Amino acid sequence: MLQDIAPHSFHNEFKVPPPPPEGGDSAVLFHEGNVLLTGEGSFPSVAEVLALGAEEEKLIYLFSVDEQRFYLLEGPSESIRSGLKTTSPAVFRRMEPPFLRLVGATAMHLANWYRANRFCGFCGAPTVRDDKERAMRCADCGALVYPRINPAVVVAVRNGEKLLLIRYADRPMVAQYALIAGFTEIGETMAETARREVMEEVGLRVKNVRYHADQPWGFAGNQMVGFWAELDGDDTVTLDTREVNEAVWLRREEVPESHDPIDLTHTMTELFRLGKDPR
Repeated sequence: MLQDIAPHSFHNEFKVPPPPPEGGDSAVLFHEGNVLLTGEGSFPSVAEVLALGAEEEKLIYLFSVDEQRFYLLEGPSESIRSGLKTTSPAVFRRMEPPFLRLVGATAMHLANWYRANRFCGFCGAPTVRDDKERAMRCADCGALVYPRINPAVVVAVRNGEKLLLIRYADRPMVAQYALIAGFTEIGETMAETARREVMEEVGLRVKNVRYHADQPWGFAGNQMVGFWAELDGDDTVTLDTREVNEAVWLRREEVPESHDPIDLTHTMTELFRLGKDPR
């Protein structure tokens, strides 16, 4: 999955003081929802963005992979943007080497958080980056805002040797089937989220809800938690057509092969297809 980058090590701890950027470090830049890369499709070096006019003091230390450090440059100027290639963040799903997929998604998560928290939600005053922990601090009232992480579940519902797969109504361009997924609501456990989402989206009851794995999903700022569940009762599907436009029970040999192993949906679907799903 996205976080499986061994033998590399991801170091996300907040450093005090932050290490000063060096020319060989990597810079991550976003503009209007897109990422700025070199012509070869890689993250530019700090030396490259400085040569394009970036100010060193505006580079924000994010994290490192092994000894390779990554810095965020917010609000890149026109001269910097013109020297780089504007690309959809979807490129992160295919980046090589694979550890850069985690880098891209996590950097996007943090960049979006920084951008969304420039002002205090309590008093409206500007915020500043805290110098002791990864947080935004209000310059007036002192309120702290930490990176937002949205808990969500993915549910693989089995009925004997069949798996329930769906297509979401708001993703008409996505050809692949998906597993049921949704966000945890206030006051419920994640297992309760799994049961509720299955009932809401396809009108089915489930039992034996069991944890499988979890993963960071910086593309949307989520922490995804995967569960296996067994059908409890009738298998007749009742779609919530606002969210789901198709739901099918497929036998193992009917499940399409996945070629996108970075997320829980495809990982769990492949385990079922190959008969390796836990019992």
